[in-house]
Amino acid sequence: MSALWTSDEVAKALSPIAMSGAFEATGVTFDSRAVGKGDIFFALAGETTDGHQYVTEALSRRAAAAVVSRDVPGASGNLIRVPDTMKALVDLGRAGRVRSGARIASVTGSVGKTSTKDALRAILSAQAPTVASAASYNNHVGVPISLARLSREARYGVFEIGMNHPGEIEPLARQVEADVGVITNVEAAHIGHMGSEEAIADEKACLFAGMRPGAVAVLNRDNRHYDRLVRHARKFGVETIVGFGRHAEAHARLLACDLQDSGSDVQALIGNRRIEYRLGAAGEHWVLNSLAALAVAEALGAETAKAAATLAEVKASPGRGARRWLKFGQGSEAGKVELLDESYNANPASMRAMLAVLARTETAPGGRRLLVMGDMRELGEHADALHAGLADAVAASGAAQVFLCGPHMEALWHKLAAAQKGVHRPDSAALAGEVAKALKAGDVIAIKGSLGSKMKVVVDAVLAASDGETGR
Repeated sequence: MSALWTSDEVAKALSPIAMSGAFEATGVTFDSRAVGKGDIFFALAGETTDGHQYVTEALSRRAAAAVVSRDVPGASGNLIRVPDTMKALVDLGRAGRVRSGARIASVTGSVGKTSTKDALRAILSAQAPTVASAASYNNHVGVPISLARLSREARYGVFEIGMNHPGEIEPLARQVEADVGVITNVEAAHIGHMGSEEAIADEKACLFAGMRPGAVAVLNRDNRHYDRLVRHARKFGVETIVGFGRHAEAHARLLACDLQDSGSDVQALIGNRRIEYRLGAAGEHWVLNSLAALAVAEALGAETAKAAATLAEVKASPGRGARRWLKFGQGSEAGKVELLDESYNANPASMRAMLAVLARTETAPGGRRLLVMGDMRELGEHADALHAGLADAVAASGAAQVFLCGPHMEALWHKLAAAQKGVHRPDSAALAGEVAKALKAGDVIAIKGSLGSKMKVVVDAVLAASDGETGR
């Protein structure tokens, strides 16, 4: 495999003030903890730390070069001096996009963008070399880093684009210059910053800015903002619109699905072609994500039937619905606890999706469904009402006990049936021990909340209370 970047290519992309020796790079990073041999390390200035203080360490770990905007005393290795390291990162990302012959998809949405991106990575990688955003690298740093990692050999690229404030998507979309753009849905996520769902839809539709000629927009045909999104796509010059969902006019149309706690069996029409496939991740929301992924894959030129067959191997990732089976109890009380880990993030739509999955998840004999939820963030003045509004879905989930944390979850706490109430605590740290103490063999436990609610603390407490993981 050829080098990701040569020093000559980097010099052409960045027009540096000064640059030391020649090199070949195999990776690009801004995270000093992840620097490996052959990486280009960008010393970015963050809110609390400045990457320049890690340049010496990065070079000692055999980074190919470090991009800096000032002197770094004691640094020994290749240094690339630029006026602004963040701008330099964007420039390298743009250069990566310009040189690439890959067909590129961009992905956004209020719910399901990372899951859809991960599904696309899996199904496209099975057909040709594919590069996709790592983790949730979907912001002003993550997008250019992902583009800078776009290998010469890649035939497909998948890039996630996120936002929580107005004006964030368009500049990122113009960097990606996608051939296909998908908006998974528009819901009340970040409504505290955006003000209304309509404003969220308008911002999401900026995904279609700067797309390549002949681009395709893939949209949720069932979403109430579909027509609004179509108008925006056409305003940006995208004429080909592909819908997915249950709607009779959807190009990727769900005909039927058998939802199980281990995945789903799906029947769909892709155009006029009937496809049946197994999906390895559980939940109706995942079924719709899979239709979006198939519509995107088809628009990129991938083989659709092969793409559908690959979906059996797609699983939810940690923090986003991953299922783990833990050894629990001693002696005659020994057994398993099933953990549904949705701890990474939350909004009203994704909370309801998780609760529907919990409702279909069977416990072992004598076991209970336990539910742990932390505050959903960035909902503004709507926060208390949106938290309280989950009461019906919580009741339908069959949760025997509900554990809540955060000030807004108090609004939901007051709506719960007395028999369901576990405890409500101010934060996840105060809640974690209570949850771990309540578990017993046979239980199923689901944990979800916004990233700021730090629900991984509860996941870690559950893992620590177990005797390790086991097979299903």
